Amino acid sequence: MQRKDLHRIGLLAFAAVLVAGGAKAQDNYPSQTVKVVLPSAPGSTTDILARLAADQLSRKWGKPTVVENIAGGTMNIGAAVVSRAAPDGYTLFVAPPAPLALAHLLTKNLNYNPLDWVPITLLAKIANVLSVRNSLPANTLQELIAYGKANPGKLTFATQGPQSTAHLSATLLETLAGIKMLAVPYRGAQQALTDVVAGNVDMFFDTLATSVPLHRAGNLKILAVADLQRAKAAPELSTFSEAGVPGFRSITWFGLVAPPGTPAALAQRINRDAVEMLRSPEVTARLQSLSLEVGATNPSETAKFFADETALWGKVIKEAGIEPQ
Repeated sequence: MQRKDLHRIGLLAFAAVLVAGGAKAQDNYPSQTVKVVLPSAPGSTTDILARLAADQLSRKWGKPTVVENIAGGTMNIGAAVVSRAAPDGYTLFVAPPAPLALAHLLTKNLNYNPLDWVPITLLAKIANVLSVRNSLPANTLQELIAYGKANPGKLTFATQGPQSTAHLSATLLETLAGIKMLAVPYRGAQQALTDVVAGNVDMFFDTLATSVPLHRAGNLKILAVADLQRAKAAPELSTFSEAGVPGFRSITWFGLVAPPGTPAALAQRINRDAVEMLRSPEVTARLQSLSLEVGATNPSETAKFFADETALWGKVIKEAGIEPQ
């Protein structure tokens, strides 16, 4: 046998050892505490969902799974921290659309690339609603649009930053309705919603989960659901199409991803447990109580979903003439 053949056999054997070792490491995963980072403040739907997932995975894995909130920088600070984490499965990232699919369209010199995340699963999704302060002189979507046209630049909308779904949804409404509004920045959804209830800001594109209870309690008004069909959790609420703005769609979704460079086999391993967790009767019931629709996608389905959302909102960004900041 020639020396080059022996060398080739040696390399193949070494590769087999590495594969076997990697598989064994994945079989033993996790062997220590897993940290789940989210880029927003406590109290939001993202926070509630991340803590539910972490608690359930802790039980499943028999190892602590802890949540760390790293807010600020339009969600990019937390995202950048995770992007630099070791790709070993012990730091994961739960986030809404912006840092997973949109940040590179809206931010110059971004210190991470949303296209480099290793998708694990879509945890859940939920329709957004247009919530407005009780004292606003508009009780329907058409009345809001008429008020906006009569008072250009006077209507204010809460936003967690130009990359947030709330901001892009308001931008889409401006484009379709032919109105101009003023953005009011907040650090998180909870603070924004609190100011809508207090009457300090006119409106906010929020999720069904947090706004519907406030609407039913009489603390704010919901003018329309930003989906193509009525929400099961609030069937009494009209869609944007029914309210006179056809085709308007804005959903919030929450993805679970791993840092760039995470091995595909490890992502599949985490996906298996995450999907089992999401489909359990206990978690499904809890998500339904929050008006959330279970995701439970595999990594390739998750990647496609991210790409589709990038294309959807990329079109809105282009048509609105929004330049990266």
